[in-house]
Amino acid sequence: MLRAILDEAHIHPAIREKIATHQRAIVAQVQAAVAQHAVVVVGMGMNPFPKKARRALDAAGVAYQYLEYGNYFSRWRQRNALKLWTGWPTLPMVFVRGTLIGGAADLARLIASGELKIMLA
Repeated sequence: MLRAILDEAHIHPAIREKIATHQRAIVAQVQAAVAQHAVVVVGMGMNPFPKKARRALDAAGVAYQYLEYGNYFSRWRQRNALKLWTGWPTLPMVFVRGTLIGGAADLARLIASGELKIMLA
């Protein structure tokens, strides 16, 4: 199944740069962290699910980089840019070896099945 993304041919040339550069700094920051660390958790304050992901990684003895962007009341535009970039609708966003594996529940399944250890080996 392919992820639905509006084809660039259907975007007017006059707005392509605006789309390409929208909140580029936050996307670049996450891309850099993902390139540098085996496990990256992107979250936000006041949301219990990034905390669940971090606790699960701590319990599994897995080192990770945590990036926090605001809370329910701040920095939502930046977080929205990350959602547009990844296609993942919620936080946390957990990356393992450059691959978005989903959120806290998805991470818990990978830990329980042993697949996370395989991905990190």
